[in-house]
Amino acid sequence: MNEGDVGAVLREAVLVVLKLGGPLLLTALVIGVVVALIQAVTQISEASLTFVPKVLALSLSLVVLGPFMLSTLSAFSRSLFDRLVAIGGS
Repeated sequence: MNEGDVGAVLREAVLVVLKLGGPLLLTALVIGVVVALIQAVTQISEASLTFVPKVLALSLSLVVLGPFMLSTLSAFSRSLFDRLVAIGGS
């Protein structure tokens, strides 16, 4: 395995991390901004008002995106283990 192969694996790992974490972080960001706007307009400063919608939205996102996330992580893991076996076998 040379430097190019290591770079390709690292690049693929970063892309997998972005695919897995990006949608959840984006969901939390959008919900946080919406709730902050609602709090600013209504002048309600309740801490649980920001927590509960984020938990519900992230739970819904995990239910909807869970199969995609699992298949992405499984494919990456399988590819990584195949590369490790190929290195050990040669």
